[in-house]
Amino acid sequence: MYTPEIYKNENQEEIKKFLQENSFGILINQTNGKLCATHIPLELETNEEGNEILYGHISKENPQWNGFIDNDQVLAVFTGPHSYISSSWYDHENVPTWNYIAVHVYGKIKIIEGEAVIESLKKLVDKYEQNSKNPVRVADLSKKTMMQTRGIVAFEIEITEIQATRKLSQNRDEKNHQNIISELEKTEDFQAIAVANEMKNCPR
Repeated sequence: MYTPEIYKNENQEEIKKFLQENSFGILINQTNGKLCATHIPLELETNEEGNEILYGHISKENPQWNGFIDNDQVLAVFTGPHSYISSSWYDHENVPTWNYIAVHVYGKIKIIEGEAVIESLKKLVDKYEQNSKNPVRVADLSKKTMMQTRGIVAFEIEITEIQATRKLSQNRDEKNHQNIISELEKTEDFQAIAVANEMKNCPR
């Protein structure tokens, strides 16, 4: 991912928090000489060896997983809030742009089987059911329902590189930076307001 130096985020704790809060990503690989992509939750975790990994699963009917066997190199893309930035918000002539946050995770994918699949499903469900009034638990599902796990391919991704971009008008002076925040908040668009909040907290 091309990222000018001013927009690079190398704060590992911030990146980890971002991945945990924006875990619905795009898994990209090459299958049969063709690029494939699937939108799925990819959860960040530390494995028994102390290494950070991503875990997830896709349907066996999705041909993308066949490529995991021939080539274990994958890319996972995660995006945060983003918004158009009008150059009319500056006190000088310039071009419009786009503010956004994104993280690209490169790694080696490995298919997992057996009890490890069930454990990964338990962690996934527990995370997203924690605020439910009547939370579902994998352990409470019937054998008939659990038979559906035969139709998935579960995997782990050993992370080899992370590239993080935080493009939030760091190149603007204080006056224009504050004006962009103000204009974004006026839009009443949730993405724009989220970008404004990120701009307030982003070091410059």
